[in-house]
Amino acid sequence: MRVLLVGAGGVGTAITRIAARRPFFEAMAVADYDLARAEAAVAALGGDARFLAERVDASDEAAVTALLERHACDVLLNATDPRFVMPLFQAARAAGATYVDMAMSLSHPHPEQPYEECGVKLGDAQFEQAADWEKAGKLALVGMGVEPGLSDVFARYAADELFDEIEELGVRDGANLTVDGYDFAPSFSIWTTIEECLNPPVVYEDARGWFTTEPFSEPEVFDFPEGIGPVECVNVEHEEVLLMPRWVDARRVTFKYGLGEEFISTLKTLHLLGLDRTEPVTVPSADGPVRVSPRDVVAACLPEPATLGDRMHGKTCAGTWVRGAKDGKPREVYLYHVVDNQWSMKEYGSQAVVWQTAVNPVVALELLAGGAWSGAGVLGPEAFPARPFLDLLTEYGSPWGMREQ
Repeated sequence: MRVLLVGAGGVGTAITRIAARRPFFEAMAVADYDLARAEAAVAALGGDARFLAERVDASDEAAVTALLERHACDVLLNATDPRFVMPLFQAARAAGATYVDMAMSLSHPHPEQPYEECGVKLGDAQFEQAADWEKAGKLALVGMGVEPGLSDVFARYAADELFDEIEELGVRDGANLTVDGYDFAPSFSIWTTIEECLNPPVVYEDARGWFTTEPFSEPEVFDFPEGIGPVECVNVEHEEVLLMPRWVDARRVTFKYGLGEEFISTLKTLHLLGLDRTEPVTVPSADGPVRVSPRDVVAACLPEPATLGDRMHGKTCAGTWVRGAKDGKPREVYLYHVVDNQWSMKEYGSQAVVWQTAVNPVVALELLAGGAWSGAGVLGPEAFPARPFLDLLTEYGSPWGMREQ
């Protein structure tokens, strides 16, 4: 397997460190708009000849296609933010390569009823091309991070091995992470965080289909395992709600994120001031007026999440809560994956949130390389058998857990 990894930020760099310990691939070209970032990611691997650095603009479909062809890559792994999903997705198709991402094409709220009806849903632009991928016999594995990704694998596992019928699949994400020296320091891309938290959350019900609610709706306290404890979680827009119903039978699917009151208040303030907008505004400067995106300014004012590991303490938990029946009896479980920041920093030099995201696409690549996973079309993680993934994740030294509720 020859891989083009696009994006050498926190998650991309963690991917290289995890992949470097595995023998399943022949080469990995690490490409970024900032060549120095790609070079730094490669240099940190101690001379592993399978890795090389390249510069590429992820928005330039033709350039990405050419890079795939130049290095004879048969897989494109997208580790950029969702703005670049479609050019990378289409570049992979043009080059005849397998495509893997961790976040899907962007949504757009319904113009008249944003908190009731779906507009353009996450992933719609990709699923519109599913027939073309399937006809060509090529695979686009979408949403293969931790959430979406591992959470979807848990849903497949629950349906196959734990339940006869499922009432609800509820992804629940929480942490007790703190960062020394910062009152507000998101542990993941603030661009992506704003996008998913301030867009109308999507809920699925089998009798109604997909519909939306107001941001931060339906708060509930969820008790997370391994010492994290109770965290208030709220509805947030996320890919799992759009993916799971396509392959797993469930009467209801939700995604709730443990944000905390202070984090929610900050996001609401950014929205109130218009600082969540992506459309450029004109700003005076010493060199004359310049056009800048308010959301990019917010991102530039905050610390890079990948650099926070040395100041970060605590654990992060991603998981899928499942309620249904087995052998005629009610059952409720929480399938989860916890990463301790102290462990991930010691073992890989990557903070917990980015490492937890990064390990899952590497596991998926190894399953694809070995043939345990295969397929054609635009498919989510739920479309594949769960057991090989969960067994290999444990082999990577990062076991998952299950708690009967």
